[in-house]
Amino acid sequence: MRSLALLALSLVTAVAVAQSNVRVRGTITGLNGDVLSVKSREGKDMRVHLTPDAQVAVAKRTTLDDIKPGTYVGVTSVDGPDGRLVAKEVHLIPPQAPAGHMPWDLLPGSKMTNANLAAVAQAAGGNEITLKYKDGEQKIIVPPGTPIVAFDSGERSALKRGETIFTTARVEADGKLVSQRVQVSKDGVKPAH
Repeated sequence: MRSLALLALSLVTAVAVAQSNVRVRGTITGLNGDVLSVKSREGKDMRVHLTPDAQVAVAKRTTLDDIKPGTYVGVTSVDGPDGRLVAKEVHLIPPQAPAGHMPWDLLPGSKMTNANLAAVAQAAGGNEITLKYKDGEQKIIVPPGTPIVAFDSGERSALKRGETIFTTARVEADGKLVSQRVQVSKDGVKPAH
């Protein structure tokens, strides 16, 4: 009975490891078939295996004026000196991204809010956007000059050496990183930092 319990525990652990994710940010150093080689922002050489149907999203600059109410966005923010959230970047993202307000790893103390844009209003320090998601809402100041990025559907040919990428890759039980969607820079417009 004890060995059966240990076997069950090891299987649960293996599944948990196989289903964990890692965010990869960095510069493309090569693409060989389905394997994307990346130098991470921390200087680590990484290999990301692209699924056969992996989507490529090419970054392009946009403005708050171009974003309509109801659009699904991801906003990375930090606490401002007055306690209000201040955006570091705004991205139009796929609606499949999990909604809510959560810790993020861009900067110490940063947060990510994935939600529908409900309103934009003028405020001290820029524009204040209201984001609504199932369990709540956040009001975030977007200062002038904050990167606001949308994405066009692209081809793997956009994954060129020297371009910047962002992806959330699944970590397989053997440690292999697998991605179904990669965001890539174009003309100096970078994806999520």
